[in-house]
Amino acid sequence: MNEKTRTEIYVSTDVEVDGPIPGPHSMLSFGSAAYLADKTLVSTFSANLETLPDATGHPDTMAWWAQHPDAWQASRVDPRPPLAAMTEYVAWLDALPGQPVFVGYPASFDFMFVYWYLIRFAGRSPFSFSALDVKTMAMVMLRRDFRRSTKSAMPRRWFDDLPHSHVALDDAIEQGALFCNMLAESRQR
Repeated sequence: MNEKTRTEIYVSTDVEVDGPIPGPHSMLSFGSAAYLADKTLVSTFSANLETLPDATGHPDTMAWWAQHPDAWQASRVDPRPPLAAMTEYVAWLDALPGQPVFVGYPASFDFMFVYWYLIRFAGRSPFSFSALDVKTMAMVMLRRDFRRSTKSAMPRRWFDDLPHSHVALDDAIEQGALFCNMLAESRQR
């Protein structure tokens, strides 16, 4: 077994979308921050995407975007065709110095979009079929019910002073640092 297959790279990923599910709605942008377990930021990737043909923004999501015009504008700068962006994303993931592990908050939502786009446009997922959910990890560490394991219930020591701007790459970096801080603490127990 070589070093690359033993080392996990935690790929904290955030998506910005115009509706609740991929297909009828589009992933507008996504950002990934690849971290080693010791919180070394190895590399980042981000892309704004052209919307899917025949997809439309969901009214509830578009109302949310209307309240966040700067983030909306950031997601619409230089959008790229999904085929090109996802093909480059797979190449970026494959070039990481370890096995990529998808990390999300909530992983079920972000992974649903990224996985759908990977399979649809790149034909495969370097993450396989799984994702690591930060909220579930918090539930275990806090010994709380899942729905009570929110960011507001988490200790401040888990958070670095990083922006949460609803710009995909900013949020991926912030969430990756959070995950690494939680991982370090969980391994001390």
